[in-house]
Amino acid sequence: MLDEVAGIERVRMLYVQLLYKCNYRCLHCFHGSLLDSPSHYKREQIEALLRHFVANYDLKAVTYLGGEPMMHPDIVGLAAYAHRSGLAVEICTNGHFGFRRQFEALAPWVSKLRVSLEGLRETNDKIRRVGSFDSAMRSIALATGLGIPVGITMTVTAWNVREVIPLARILGLMNVAELKLHRIRPVGSAAQHPELLAFGPHDLSGLRRSIQESDTSLKIIYDSDLFEDAAPVSDALPGAPQRLDRLEIDPAGGLTMSCKAVGLNANAFYWDKQTASVGYAPHAGDEFDLGMSQVLYRTA
Repeated sequence: MLDEVAGIERVRMLYVQLLYKCNYRCLHCFHGSLLDSPSHYKREQIEALLRHFVANYDLKAVTYLGGEPMMHPDIVGLAAYAHRSGLAVEICTNGHFGFRRQFEALAPWVSKLRVSLEGLRETNDKIRRVGSFDSAMRSIALATGLGIPVGITMTVTAWNVREVIPLARILGLMNVAELKLHRIRPVGSAAQHPELLAFGPHDLSGLRRSIQESDTSLKIIYDSDLFEDAAPVSDALPGAPQRLDRLEIDPAGGLTMSCKAVGLNANAFYWDKQTASVGYAPHAGDEFDLGMSQVLYRTA
C-alpha cells in the first residue's frame, strides 16, 4: 500500500510506540492526554508487523518507544525477536533506574539505548519529574557498564536551549555515544505549556554558535529545523527506489511518515492489527493534504 500510493518501496526504520502508558507526565510530551489510553500492542502483533515490513519494505531497524517501552511486559522478548530477525534494535526510554532489571536483560539484544534528558538536573526535573535526572544518570552508567551503546535524546525548549553544551560535556565523560536534539512542537502536553515554546531565531543562532565552538568530543545530531538557515539534506537514495528513512506507528495503528505530523492525527496510512497489513484512509488534514516534509537530521 505504501508503494502503491506514495511510491515508498523501502523503509529503513520503524519507530514503534508500543503503548501509551508511562510512569512520567512530562510537560512537553506529544501524547498529552493519550498517556491515559490503554491502547497497546501485543507481542504477536509486533512480530507480525516486523515480518511484514522485513518482507515487503526491506526493513533494517526498529526503535521501540512509548509512552515508556520498559513498561511493556514483553519488551525483552520483543527486542530479542527483532534482533534475531536481523534488525538493529534501539529503545527510547526515560531511563528510570527502577527499570534496571530490564536494562540488564536487554543487553544481548539492543544496538542502542536512547535515554531522554531535558537539560541539566534542575531543568530536566522541572520538565520530567523530580529525581529523574539522577535516576537516568544511574541507568546510563549501568547500561554503558553492560556494554550497551547509549545515546541521549533532548527536546530543545526555551528552558534548556542554553544547556545543550554543558550537558554534552557531562555526557562525554560517561562514554555516551551521541546527543540527539529535536525541536519541540506544539502538540500534546507541549501545547498547554507555551513557556516551553517561547524561543526564536536569536536562541537558535546562539545554539548553533555554541555547538560550533564547543570543546566537547561528543557527537551531536540535530533536527535541521533547529537551524533554519541550514542547507537542505535529502534522505533519498540516488538511483534507488523511493526510500523512507523512518516510519512511525502509534498504539492505535496510525502510520506517520513525517515526525512533524506525530501527535496531529495527520496519518493517511494505518496498520490493521487484525489483518496484519497496511491500510490507506486519506482525510482532510492528513500528511498529503498538509504537504508535510520529512524531519531531516544533521551532524555537528
